[in-house]
Amino acid sequence: MAMEEIYIRSESETEARGPFNLEQLVSLADTGQVTAETLFYDANTEQWAAIGSNEELMSQILPQRKKLKIKTKTKLTLLNEEGDSSPPITVDEMLAAAEGRTAETSGKQDPMIAMARAAAIGRWAVILMLLVCAAGELLPAQDAVMSMDPMKILAYPLALMGALDLALATLLGLGVVSLYPFIRFRAALGVGFVGFIFWTQGQVTPLMYLGAGSVGLYLSTIFVAYMPVFIAGALGLAGLGGVAWHLLSTS
Repeated sequence: MAMEEIYIRSESETEARGPFNLEQLVSLADTGQVTAETLFYDANTEQWAAIGSNEELMSQILPQRKKLKIKTKTKLTLLNEEGDSSPPITVDEMLAAAEGRTAETSGKQDPMIAMARAAAIGRWAVILMLLVCAAGELLPAQDAVMSMDPMKILAYPLALMGALDLALATLLGLGVVSLYPFIRFRAALGVGFVGFIFWTQGQVTPLMYLGAGSVGLYLSTIFVAYMPVFIAGALGLAGLGGVAWHLLSTS
């Protein structure tokens, strides 16, 4: 299945995890964190579907393995041998071990879990950036927007981009991470469209803010490690916050 990015979640989860490649999903399947019932986002149908319903993806992530029949060995209990009194391992203990929360596995956390958490931090950073942009773009035009007069709204071209940013932030808040490619396009569009406005007006400082913020917005949708995500998020929020402050202060 030719996919560069695969997003997954369980039926009980509201937030998606990813993006993962096939090799990473195979590793998650080996540890039991991905099963045939795990949902994945099918970009072709734009729907969530179980991995088991896709034969090609199922064969790559969870291939059928031939079961070996092993003859059970009869264990003899000796009178002078102490029995095994260790309690069985519970599911919670297995999950804690996989997440590195036990004494034996401390410091050996599954890297896939750390990647998923870093990606979630990046998603919320992107949401905050889009909300900051929407505030700077919509508030100066609030009277025109409230009037619902198309001619008045067209006098504020940034208001249309503000409405787009607000819609994107809402969808991301609902867990629609399949919008990441469009958000990367939005980052480039901001530099091209808004940057052109600043450049024609000779406003160098907000243009620099815009460049830094757009880079942070773009990178926050790519990085899946804690430190790069924090740096990209801080850069994006600082840059786009400066742009919003400029738009509000000059309105």
